[in-house]
Parts: sequence; C-alpha cells; structure tokens
Amino acid sequence: MQPPDETHQRPPQASDRTVEAVGKLGEAREWIERARGRLYDVHQLVGRADFLFEDAADLLEESGNGELARFVRSDVIGCNVLPGRWTFQIVEEFDDGYYRTVTEAERRIREELLDGKRHVYEAELKERRRTKGQRGHEARPDEDAGTP
Repeated sequence: MQPPDETHQRPPQASDRTVEAVGKLGEAREWIERARGRLYDVHQLVGRADFLFEDAADLLEESGNGELARFVRSDVIGCNVLPGRWTFQIVEEFDDGYYRTVTEAERRIREELLDGKRHVYEAELKERRRTKGQRGHEARPDEDAGTP
C-alpha cells in the first residue's frame, strides 16, 4: 500500500491548523470558481436572450405589429444589463478584480505555508476515510487493492 503521492503530502513544517486553514482557503476559492461560472452562465443566457428578442421583433413586424417591434428593437435589444455595462464587461471586471485577488491570495498562502501543494487537507481526509486494501479505496490510481 502506498501513501498519497508526494504532491499532496504536507511539508514537515505545516501544523494541523495550518493545513486546515489552507484547506479552508481552497474551499472558499472553489466557491468563487462556482460563482464565476454562474457569471459566465448569465453572460451567455442574456446574450442568447438578446438574439431571441430580435427574432421576436422580426415576428412582431411580420405579424403587423410594427410599433411593438420598433419598441423591442429600441428599448430592449442591446440594452445595458447594468449602467453602462453589458455582461461581458461585468465578467471582465469580476475576473480582473475580485477573482484575481482571491486566486492570487490563495496561491500565495499555499506557496508560503504548504510549498505550493494543493489539496493537502483533502488528501489527508481521504487517508482517514478510505478503507485500506478495499477495491475502490486505493490511495493512488496506480495502487492495486488486490480485492476482487
């Protein structure tokens, strides 16, 4: 049986609380990754809706509702989502500001305290929770549990 690979083993100087703290920072960053994904979802959803509004305006025009079609074209299509911003600008501001700050802070702390190693807390958790020798509970992909 092999221990977790070296890239996930805690450095000798790292205490339990340090590993836990860096693990918590990593978890927080993962939540920000999820939030960032939602922003990209909004970006794509609003963009798609804008083209659908255009299709609706065309259909309104074809059905004899020219005034309503012009209203959709002038007031809805291309409208800013936030003052002065389309969604691509919101995503860029998020990426260049908060997201960059969070990811750089998490990386810096991980570099300083855990020699840059990622998921040390999770690797140790895996070791505590897995059933050693049981198939499907191997420490590493190249370990053969030997259990059918």
